Order: sequence, then structure tokens, then C-alpha cells
Amino acid sequence: MHIEATAIDGVVKIIPKRHIDKRGYFCEVFKESWFREHVADISFSQENESLSTSVGVIRGLHFQAAPFAQGKLVRCLQGTIFDVAVDIRRGSKTFGQWVGEELTPENGVQLWVPSGFAHGFATLSPNSVIGYKVTAPYSPENECGIKWNDPDIGIIWPFSETEAILSDKDRQHVRLSELPEFF
Repeated sequence: MHIEATAIDGVVKIIPKRHIDKRGYFCEVFKESWFREHVADISFSQENESLSTSVGVIRGLHFQAAPFAQGKLVRCLQGTIFDVAVDIRRGSKTFGQWVGEELTPENGVQLWVPSGFAHGFATLSPNSVIGYKVTAPYSPENECGIKWNDPDIGIIWPFSETEAILSDKDRQHVRLSELPEFF
């Protein structure tokens, strides 16, 4: 596996090495000892999968507060997504900044989003399937979010506000400036 740094310390791209032949390819997408040595010394407690049937679906920006704060290892199993991490660690030199990566099954890129970041994605193709491991179980009481289109963050999404498809819950999130200090 290969690691590429992003513009924000802690968020990394992981690109598994593919062994290709006439049948297709084989690759390790996760190896605990390698991950602990090269990325973060953590354990995963849950694995999630979501399907977004339409182009333009935006899910996020989500995070969980302590004691259920989550790091996420995200990959796209089908389709194409634009995956985003926003630094919400007060006092961080990159507080309020974001990074985004296109994830597809073809490029094999995974994005590690540590705790202290809000996460979201937009679907660029229909029937996009996303799989992600998390470091803490889902806790409805600790679930939080930030407005996907907060102008103070300035994420350049691939869709306009009128084209974006969001859940009612995701439309209700607060701006980063209104968020209490969690990290």
C-alpha cells in the first residue's frame, strides 16, 4: 500500500497495490498491522455501507462527539464519489479547512479521516456504494453535523444548491461558527 499526504495533517490517501493479470486484479485493501504502523494506531469497531441511487446525493457533513468520536477509513465500492474531510479541531492551524478526493473502484483510493474531522461525500454517478470502517460504534446521542454548504468552509462541491439531494436531517445542520467545541 502507498500513502499520500493531503493538505491537512492527519488526513491521508491510501492507495492499495494491485497485482494485475489477465483475470483482473488482487489487492489488500486493509491490513491492521500496516495501518497501525503507517497511518494510525487505532482499532476499528464497526463497518458501514451506504448506497446512493442518484447523482447529486450529498451525505454530510457528519461526525460524532466523544466518547464516540470516530475515525473513518472510506472507500468507494461502486460508482464515483467526491469525498470530503473538514478539520473541526479548535486550535488546529487548519481549523475550518477541507480536503476532497475522488474515490472510485477503479482508482482504489481510500481516505483516512481521523476523529476531529467532519466527513461527507457527493455522488458523481448513480448507484454509488460506499464502504467505511469506523473506530467507534454509531451513537445517535453523539451524532453531530455541519452544514454541507457553509460559506465559511467553502467546499467546492460538484453540484449547485438546487441540484444537491440531501436528507431533511442534513439540511438542518449548523454552520461551523455555531458549533460548540468538541475537539
